Amino acid sequence: MAAGRAGGAGAAMPRAAALLWLLLPALAALEPLSVGLAIGAASALTGFLSYPSFYCSYVECCPGEGQRLNASALRAQLAARLFGQHVARDVALRAAAGAARRRSPRKALVLSLHGWGGTGKNLLSQIVAEQLHPAGLRSRFVHLFVATLHFPHRHLVRLYQEQLQKWIQGNVSACPHSVFIFDEMDKLHPGLIDAIKPFLDYYEQVNGVSYNKAVFIFLSNAGANLINQVALDFWRSGRQREEIQLKDLESVLSVGVFNNKNSGLWHSSLIEKNLIDYFVPFLPLEHKHVKMCIRAEMLSRGHPVDEKVVEEVIEEMTFFPKEEKIYSDKGCKTVQAKLNFHWDAVMRDAKAES
Repeated sequence: MAAGRAGGAGAAMPRAAALLWLLLPALAALEPLSVGLAIGAASALTGFLSYPSFYCSYVECCPGEGQRLNASALRAQLAARLFGQHVARDVALRAAAGAARRRSPRKALVLSLHGWGGTGKNLLSQIVAEQLHPAGLRSRFVHLFVATLHFPHRHLVRLYQEQLQKWIQGNVSACPHSVFIFDEMDKLHPGLIDAIKPFLDYYEQVNGVSYNKAVFIFLSNAGANLINQVALDFWRSGRQREEIQLKDLESVLSVGVFNNKNSGLWHSSLIEKNLIDYFVPFLPLEHKHVKMCIRAEMLSRGHPVDEKVVEEVIEEMTFFPKEEKIYSDKGCKTVQAKLNFHWDAVMRDAKAES
C-alpha cells in the first residue's frame, strides 16, 4: 500500500504558478509595456484558475467546512435503493446525519454492518460514501479494503498493520473527511484491525492529525445467524418484521462477534473500548424484498418491469427454513445473473415474434 495523495483546492496554487512560469519565455519577447500588461493578465488568469470553486469543478476536492452531508438526500437514496432493512436504514441515517451536524466531533464515526450476503451491506456503504463524496467508490477520498485481497497472509499481519496505519494517516492528512470501508471482516486475521484503534479513539489529534471527521465502515457476515434467528423468532411469534428494533440485536451482535474467532473482531480492543458506534444488523430478505430487487434491476437497465419475468426469477431462488421458506438464503445476490438469463430469453422470443 502506498501513502495517500494530497488533495484539495490548495493543490491548484502550484499548478497556477507552473502555468505562469511556462508563459515567461513568451513574455520576454514582448515590449516592456506589453510585458507588464501580459504579466498582469497572466497573473489574473492563474489566480482565477486557482480559485477553489473553479478548480474543484474540474478536479475532485476534499469537502470544505461549509459542505455538509444532505440528510434528506441520504434518506431518499436509502428509501429508493435499500429494501427490507428498516433498522439498518434508520441507524445509518441517524449516525451519518448526526456526525455531519457536529463541527468538532469527538471521534471518528465507526459502523459495523452484519448480515448474510446479498442483504445490502455493500449497497448501504456505497450510498453513504456517495453522499459524502459524489464520486462514491471512485472517489480518491473513499478507500475500500477487501480482506482476502489486501491482507491475504497471516504471517504478514504486522506488516499489514504498519501499512494500514501509514495509509490512513496519509489519506486523512490529505482529506479529514476520508471514508474507509473494510469488506470481508469475517475473513480478516485476528488482531489486524486493532492497528487502527488510535484513529478511532477519543483523541483530539494523533501525531498532529485529527481523525475525528473520518468515517470507518466494517462489513461482515459474522453474526448473520444470530440476526436470522431473531427475525425468525419474531415471525413465529406472530410479530411484524417492522417491530424489530436495534436494541433487539445490537448487544447480541457485539457479544457474538467479540467471541467469534472468525469475525475479524475477535477479542478486539475496538469492542472492549466501545469504539464502534453502531453494530448494524441486516435482516434476511423475504420474497417481497427480493421482488423489489428484481424490479429495481430491470429499471436500472432501462427496461419496463415485466411481472412475468419477476415471478420466473423468484421461482429459481431458494428460501429457508426448509419448512416455512420465508427468507432468501442469498438475499438479492444472484438477481443480476438470473435476470440476465431470463431477459435474454424474453428478447429472443420478442425477435422471433417480430
